[in-house]
Amino acid sequence: MDLSNKVALVTGASRGIGRAIAQQFAERGAHVAVHYHTNQKAAQLTFSSLTGGQHIIVQADLSNHDSARNLVDAVVRDMGRIDVLVNNAGIFELHPIPNLSYEGWTAVWNRTLGTNLLGPANVSFCAIQYMMKQGGGRIVNISSRGAFRGEPEAVAYGASKAGLNAMGQSMARALAPHNIFVFTVAPGFVETDMVAVFLSGPEGDTIRNQSPLGRVARPEEIARTVLFLASEASEYLTGCIVDANGASYLRS
Repeated sequence: MDLSNKVALVTGASRGIGRAIAQQFAERGAHVAVHYHTNQKAAQLTFSSLTGGQHIIVQADLSNHDSARNLVDAVVRDMGRIDVLVNNAGIFELHPIPNLSYEGWTAVWNRTLGTNLLGPANVSFCAIQYMMKQGGGRIVNISSRGAFRGEPEAVAYGASKAGLNAMGQSMARALAPHNIFVFTVAPGFVETDMVAVFLSGPEGDTIRNQSPLGRVARPEEIARTVLFLASEASEYLTGCIVDANGASYLRS
């Protein structure tokens, strides 16, 4: 799983899964573009933790289509190419239907789809233009177990991740002739800032016990799966959705 001299853009790399992915890519020789939206301080901590290589930090609001295009253009301008795109950035907002007004409902859908689905779609499209000219590339989308089991209190989130799954499968079929391979990883709960409030609350043990391992995933475990998919070893897995949920949700 050697990524020496590969240029990788990792969205949402300021913390959590994105930071772990950026770190493991750098350890394997990649030059990493660390993307963030608002948390520049956290992005700088990720950047400072990266070993070797020539790395950069890039800011963009992925829900804005111009910002998404400018992000990819900036990476290619500063790093010369883009070999691997990891669509990791995402938001999760609880929005129980009985508690919402129609205005609140539409607002959370617009925010969630804009960041979790339209953002990855637009960044991918822009990266693909360069990858086709280069002769190939890899795209890895970070989805969620929630796309399959349902998210009753975060309906927009579950829908956005199901859409990301379908997007990855469609792109895999469309792009294989161009030597571009597309993969999706669907984690369950992971020890990140986004879920810390749930893990430390009264439902924490229930969440951990959803897996027969009695715990949730560590960010570096998800990162190792992404690293494999981004490597040269994974071509025939294009279009796959890898469940990384510790057997907490099984499908066949």
